[in-house]
Amino acid sequence: MTVRRARAGEAGKPPRVRDVARIAGVSTATVSRTLSNPALVSEATRLTVEQAIRESGYTVNLAARNLRQNRTGGVLALVPSIANPFFSRILAGIGAVLRAEGLNLLIADTRVMPDERGRLFDLASRSRTDGLIVLDGSIPPDVLTAEAAPPVVQACEWIEGLHAPSVRADNAGGAFLAVAHLVKLGHRRIGHLEGPPDNRLTQARTEGLLAGLAASGLALDPQWSLSGNFSLESGRAAAHRIAAMRDRPTAVICDNDEMACGFIAELQRLGLTVPDDLSVVGFDDIEFAAHVTPALTTIRQQREEIGSAAARLMLDLLAGRDTKAETILSVELVVRASTAAIRS
Repeated sequence: MTVRRARAGEAGKPPRVRDVARIAGVSTATVSRTLSNPALVSEATRLTVEQAIRESGYTVNLAARNLRQNRTGGVLALVPSIANPFFSRILAGIGAVLRAEGLNLLIADTRVMPDERGRLFDLASRSRTDGLIVLDGSIPPDVLTAEAAPPVVQACEWIEGLHAPSVRADNAGGAFLAVAHLVKLGHRRIGHLEGPPDNRLTQARTEGLLAGLAASGLALDPQWSLSGNFSLESGRAAAHRIAAMRDRPTAVICDNDEMACGFIAELQRLGLTVPDDLSVVGFDDIEFAAHVTPALTTIRQQREEIGSAAARLMLDLLAGRDTKAETILSVELVVRASTAAIRS
């Protein structure tokens, strides 16, 4: 299809849909379909109309479009803790993609809601949001499948029994990498600081850690399996348990960086040196992982890409396009100063 060069609009007036149609060489109905539901037009037509829009300077009246489509113009992200720095880059990735499509990102912290179930039902309504991006795996699935619920995408965490597209990191593979790194350094006595036991991330990372140990002919000593809740405080509490042990591991893998940072700080306050007395590995690579002392060896998630991939899935759902049921993004080991070869 050839784009026809033409004057964008009448002098002194802003460009309109008919100006875009004239430049693109298509009907106004085709322009409207491209703007409202691009899945209904061919890729060539969509690209041609988008080029004509740029050339004409036409801008969509978002309020009018949302009214016509019975949309709110916003997508709501349900986050288990806004205070957790892990979520910042995921939300940034979501926001960037939605903003480019004229949609607003709204955020709700699911852990600070009174009457949580009723409040969630209220939030998860088409009248309040066009779609839900769910980062909290503890939300009951019936809240998200109610008749009034909008389209749902799961990001990072996932909910058993909820049939909605999801995007997440390779959690089991990351824990496997952490074990392999420590084994390569000569560690055979490896402990585990876990997240909440009912959390999907904890379960996947525990699965990967156990598989990594088994691949090296090792097993997790039950006394070196420490409970936590992803917080700095639970990392500090675990340090006291480790320091009190006569028979300590030589390395500990933590299910997230916050716990690892609290763990390292308290170990050193108690007189143990990292990594000389104990090597420590985290998971996530949040911003301050590189700035603690010693800098934290960790598993890096593509957090911004998780967010942008989740937002793209949401756009596909809103446009009626087919979506992939599950997307698992690769992770990488980032080696810093908190791990070292075992002392002989």
